[in-house]
Amino acid sequence: MSQTESHDDGHHGLMVKNKKLLMWLFLGSDCMFFGTLISTHLIYRKLHPEEFDPTQLFSLELTSFSTFILLMSSFLMALAVSAMHKGEMKSFRRNVIGVIFFGLIFLGCQVYEFAHFMHEGLNLDTGTFGSTFYLMTGTHGVHVAVGVFWLISMLFYSQSGKMEAHKSAIDVEAAGLYWHFVDIVWIVIFTVVYLIEFIA
Repeated sequence: MSQTESHDDGHHGLMVKNKKLLMWLFLGSDCMFFGTLISTHLIYRKLHPEEFDPTQLFSLELTSFSTFILLMSSFLMALAVSAMHKGEMKSFRRNVIGVIFFGLIFLGCQVYEFAHFMHEGLNLDTGTFGSTFYLMTGTHGVHVAVGVFWLISMLFYSQSGKMEAHKSAIDVEAAGLYWHFVDIVWIVIFTVVYLIEFIA
């Protein structure tokens, strides 16, 4: 191996480590942000239990379907990351298209749910429940939309012929970490915001 090749490999390795570190730092800060939103919602829900009865409005069937869709998208994202590491570009594109498709279905379900809630009287100004609920779930929806846009951009870039598997694997891995994080946050929201209302 020449000195130039060794230098390039070292530079690439440093970039990989830096990108991973930055992504983990971002996810750590985002985790605290969502933790604050969820905790705020739960605290105010405990302080004002009589303010609103979501069991009359929530549809566990729809929300369970949305959760299943997001879990399936996470599985496809893992396959896309694996395909990129193996240099299988066609498999990568196929799985990314699946993730995008499922992400759009999830967003469609959320828009439908929000429209239904508002029609039934749950708005941003419906006490603390309405404001904390929409802020929390809406912020998560924005994260999903950002992830979908990121993957669409990555898909188009892979069609340009400029994407090299060994160089772009870390970028795909970062997108995968982000998407898995968004899925985990939704599982927490689904459990402590939706399910808990029917259990408590």
